[in-house]
Amino acid sequence: MELSGKRIVLLVEDRYQMLEFWYPLIRLREAGAEVTVVGREKGKVHTSERGYEARADIAAGEAQAGDYDAIVIPGGYAPDRMRRNPAMVELVKELYQQEKVVAAICHAGWMLASSDIIRGKRLTSVLNIKDDLVNAGATWLDEPVVRDGNLITSRTPADLPFFCREIISALS
Repeated sequence: MELSGKRIVLLVEDRYQMLEFWYPLIRLREAGAEVTVVGREKGKVHTSERGYEARADIAAGEAQAGDYDAIVIPGGYAPDRMRRNPAMVELVKELYQQEKVVAAICHAGWMLASSDIIRGKRLTSVLNIKDDLVNAGATWLDEPVVRDGNLITSRTPADLPFFCREIISALS
């Protein structure tokens, strides 16, 4: 298993995009990683845009960046809620500063902008937030997956195979 021994944070908040949460969770666990679901509070159940439930293993304030190798941020409208949580924003920023893998898909680019880690970086996202990311200093590309150093981004659920392959490659 290519990710045996790797520890990954998967953020969750209400209105997450169902495929962008569950596909990486299953794929990364299948590859041997230990994936911890991190939310607003331990044990809190968050619902997707379609009502599908996901329970947080721990609260963002409990997660220590040094304990993990990567963080994955799903999209949907959850990132708009995540970026209002200082502990979540700080966790993303700390993992990035420690040169750990930071992976974001779709609207999750909002979290990258709020974490102030994209100035001068190449990335992608859902087209709807392109202007937000460009205004935060990024160079936006219309590609299925973009990797710039330890930052990995994708556009939409259709890009999930490319997204997960790039995360696994970066951690292998």
